[in-house]
Formats: sequence, C-alpha cells, structure tokens
Amino acid sequence: MSARLRHPPGGRDARIMLFAQLLDRTGTGVWGASCVLFFTFVAGLDGRRLGLLLGAAGVAGIAGSPLAGHLAARFRVRTLLIGCHLLRLAAIGALLVFTRFEVLLLLVAVTSLGDRAAKMLEMLFATRAAGEQRGTYQALSRSVANAGYALGAGLAAIGLAVGTREAYQVLILANALSFVLAAALVWRTGEQRHEGGSGAGEAVAGAADPGNAVAEGPDAEKAGEPGEQGRAGLANPWRDRGYLRFVLLDIPLCLDDSILGVGLPLWLIEHTDAPHAVVPAFLIINTVLVVVLQMTVSARVGRPRQAAGAARLYGLTLLGCCLLLALTPEHGAWAATLVLLAAAVLVTAAELLRSVSSWELAVSLAPPAARASYLGVAGMSQSIQKSAGPMLLTGAVMVAGPAGWLALGAAVAGVSVAQRRFALRRLDALRGPDTRGSGEAAGAGPSAATAATGRGAAPVS
Repeated sequence: MSARLRHPPGGRDARIMLFAQLLDRTGTGVWGASCVLFFTFVAGLDGRRLGLLLGAAGVAGIAGSPLAGHLAARFRVRTLLIGCHLLRLAAIGALLVFTRFEVLLLLVAVTSLGDRAAKMLEMLFATRAAGEQRGTYQALSRSVANAGYALGAGLAAIGLAVGTREAYQVLILANALSFVLAAALVWRTGEQRHEGGSGAGEAVAGAADPGNAVAEGPDAEKAGEPGEQGRAGLANPWRDRGYLRFVLLDIPLCLDDSILGVGLPLWLIEHTDAPHAVVPAFLIINTVLVVVLQMTVSARVGRPRQAAGAARLYGLTLLGCCLLLALTPEHGAWAATLVLLAAAVLVTAAELLRSVSSWELAVSLAPPAARASYLGVAGMSQSIQKSAGPMLLTGAVMVAGPAGWLALGAAVAGVSVAQRRFALRRLDALRGPDTRGSGEAAGAGPSAATAATGRGAAPVS
C-alpha cells in the first residue's frame, strides 16, 4: 500500500490528487460526525425539520453527478473540481453566519450538490490519469478516503466532547480549511486528456472510430442501445437505454451503504438485546477492512468481465448479510452481538466488491468518446440510493421484520444476477462478437492486478 501510494497509477498528478482527497475526506469526516448535533443544538432544529434538511441534501446530490459529467465534456476537469471545492467552501462557511432554516436548507443542498459533483470529477480524473490501471487507483482512492473519514471523525470527537457553540464553529472551520487545501493541491495537477479529446473533439473521435461509439446493428439492439448513436458519433447517455438500464440496476447494488449506516444500528437498537456500545464497532470494522483489503479485492477485479462477476458475488454476499440479520436472536446480548458483527463483516465485503465492480462497469460500458457525460449519469445510482435506501429500510424492511430482510436479500441477489448477465451482453456488443470470452473483451490491456503485482488477477465469476 505504501509503495503504491508513493508511485500510484497516473504518476505525480495522481499522487497529488490522492493527497487532496485525503484532506477533503478528513474535513468531510469532521462535518459528517458533527452536523446532526450542530443542526440540533446550535441551529435549534427539531426532528421534522432536520429530516427535511437531510432529505433536501440527498435530492440535491442526485443532480451533482450528471451535472458534473455534462460540464466535464465541455470544460477542464481540474477547473471544475476546484470550483466544486470553492462552492462547498462558501456554503459551509456561511453556516457560521446563517441559522435560519430556509437558508440552511439552501446551504446543505449546495454542499451536497458540490460533494457529489466533486466525487464524479475525481472518478473521471482517475479514469483519464490511471488508464488501464484505474482499478488500482480506485483501490488506493477508497483506502485514502476511509482513512480520511476515520481521521476526521476522531478530530470531531474532540470538538463534540467540548460541546460549546465555539467548538462546533471550529469544526466547521476545519472542514472549510480542507476545501481550501484540496483546491490548492488540485491546482498543482495537470489537466488529464480524454481518450477522444473533449467537447467537439470527442464527437469527431467518436465518428471517426466506430469502436469508440456505441455499438451498431444487431449487437447493439441486443444490448439495448440504439444504433443511431454510434453513427452520430455523439452518444447521449439519456437516450442510451442499455446504459440507463445498467444505472437503474446499480441503484439496489449500492444498498450496503444504507444497511451499514442505518439498518444495522436500528436493528440492534429495536430488535435485539445487544448493547448500544456495539454500534461504533460496525464503522470500525468497516473502516479497517476497507483500508486493509481494498487493494486485494481490486487486484482480483481488474477487468470488466471480472467486474460483472463481482456484481453477482455482491448480491450473494449481501444476501448472506440479510440472512444473518433475519436470524439475529432477539434475546441474548452476546449471541446477538456476534451475529451483528458478522453481518457487519459481510456488508463490508459487499461494499468492497461494489466499489470496484460498479465503477469498472460504469467506465467499460460507456463509449469512450462520451465517457464524461456517461459517468455523470452513472454517478446518480449512489446518490439515489442515499436518498431512497434509508426510507426503504425503515419504512418497509424493518416493519416486515425478519421476512423483510430475507425479501431484501433475495431481491438484491436477483438484481445482481441480472446485472451480470446484462453487463456481459453489452460488453460483447461493444467489443464485437469476435472477442467474446477473451481477455480483450474486458476492455483491452493488462489488468490492474498485473500492473500492481506483476501477475495475473484471479477471475471473479
């Protein structure tokens, strides 16, 4: 891990970007651990208005990814990312001045919009800078991000222990400082060029190279995308039914996030005798395992066809987690604790698989000539899940009890099988029937595992 961080795929620019992400996520960890208490005790919001505030943030976040993707096809990614950092700086800094609910509603919406847009732009930067080794970069990025979140939460604990209004203001300033430093670091990077250029150049490249456009003819019809997009050379993700199907199926394949943050804690509190002190252990297990294992998992999912297999494995892993939750004993603190901790391990394993499979497929299933706009649409899946996932868990799954967990696990497993089948069909259509089943069908070139370890990656299927 240390060696890869010193010499990441993408060289100097990637190393600077990873450090910028560490600072950004540290600030986000500070704010994430303290925002609910700030809005409750400093801003004086009740539960209803707090729920509305967080819901507005989730809805605004959905628009962040496609908006960033649309702009990235026309402007420099580096400039846009700096703009996102400065936008969030202005919004978070305004919290020091304004406490009216209407203003807070606007500020958290803007912050969430900028946050999701920044994450999408970072993904696009990695896709361009790391190239075929993007899986390795993604693993490094997630490890760095989780380390930043953990560091930020630890710093927030100090301020929360003090508990004064001034302490909360210091935490806000710490988050604001992280945006300033991240923007300064991004400024030091060079602009990464898309395979087909940018803006109008992408359209020309797509028209000149049919391999860079959406597949035409029978294969395209089989994969679900209209062949006229390839002939036009300017693919539109909103008209690409096949890619929209992928994004739609990807939404439930991000539910591990809500299960970890909402499902496990509430199930422990409301349906078991396990001590409440176990709740922080879920996040500790998640953070440690992601930092330690993300590179290993990424090395085994270095190609698109392996990513499709990992999507199916994600569903089976989450099914196992849901099965454990359904079988968690209501009485007996030790037994319930052990089962819930095992469920936390499984949901983290699902997250590790999702983090590499979802991103790799989002890149590989998009035509390279229009990758920015396509990745912007793909980024919506996580944002939608963050808005709808908690409501699904609290409003349906937990109301139904153990049967609800079983139904959720079975549904996600079924979706994961469908996602794998669809992804393989679309990959075959994009790459051509002559490469089906071969390593080249996965998107060409050596895998991230080969680049990172010097040996081939073991397939996941």
